[in-house]
Amino acid sequence: MECARITQWLNLLLCAFLLLKAEGDFIPLTLVENAVSKGAVCLDGSPPAYHLDKGYGEGNNSWIVHIEGGGWCESVTACLNRKDTYLGSSNRMTEQLGFYGYLSNDKHFNPDFYNWNRVKIRYCDGASLTGDVEKVDPKTKLYFRGARIFVAVIEELLAKGMKNAKNAILSGCSAGGLAAILNCDRFKALLPAGTTVKCVSDAGLSKAFASILYFKTQSRANYRVEFIKALSAIGKSPSNGMFIDSCYAHCQTEPPQTWFTSDSPQLANKTIAKAVGDWFYKRSPFRKIDCSYPCNPTCYGHTFDNFEP
Repeated sequence: MECARITQWLNLLLCAFLLLKAEGDFIPLTLVENAVSKGAVCLDGSPPAYHLDKGYGEGNNSWIVHIEGGGWCESVTACLNRKDTYLGSSNRMTEQLGFYGYLSNDKHFNPDFYNWNRVKIRYCDGASLTGDVEKVDPKTKLYFRGARIFVAVIEELLAKGMKNAKNAILSGCSAGGLAAILNCDRFKALLPAGTTVKCVSDAGLSKAFASILYFKTQSRANYRVEFIKALSAIGKSPSNGMFIDSCYAHCQTEPPQTWFTSDSPQLANKTIAKAVGDWFYKRSPFRKIDCSYPCNPTCYGHTFDNFEP
């Protein structure tokens, strides 16, 4: 009985691996070496980094810049613990990273953005790319330079062709989603004046969400009420899109299962991929908020907290 169960799990893992391999490529790491002289460095002082998969054809002058998630380090102790991990040092980052879902180069899995230039900025400052503290404590040797990292990476991408961008999206997952919100105006200001610029935050309020993930259902319901109330301040402009499902999952743009497959979560009969594409290209506005958990049948089977490609 136990052997049969293990075999089933191995088969599931193999299928998942084959699905990922079929719809995504592994993209090499690029270090922003000249960023060090500008003080734009990770927590440990190492250079920031990103992965770039070049666009082609009609997508040659369109760019997605996606920021990795990974929470915040909210104290010196927490940042010291992070300093020697891939979330605090480019010396600890993997040399290659899989691009899936929203970052996939396969038209079948990413119909609107597959041929764009797709970038993933690695997250190594611990504060959603916002810090800019000049002084470094000689005892901790921690650098809080996230804002400089953002500018340094964007400047390098501009030199690699983004200066000719016709379309550009700044996005991110979790703490990266918050970074997309906080750096959206800066991103637009760094790009050519005629570029169509939009920003996508995937689970960008993850800090608050994580605190109630494992609490009882009533706590979840209370959070939903407060969250929807906060959204009312955004206004009803068609330029502001929303895809707010009640699936028990954290970050849904990169996992292929939630982005664009036959059983991906849906609102108003649209997947996240279709909703984002329609919103960006102005084919139709999309502002939908799901019913309370666990009412949406398309959520079933998508119960995970994070996606690590």
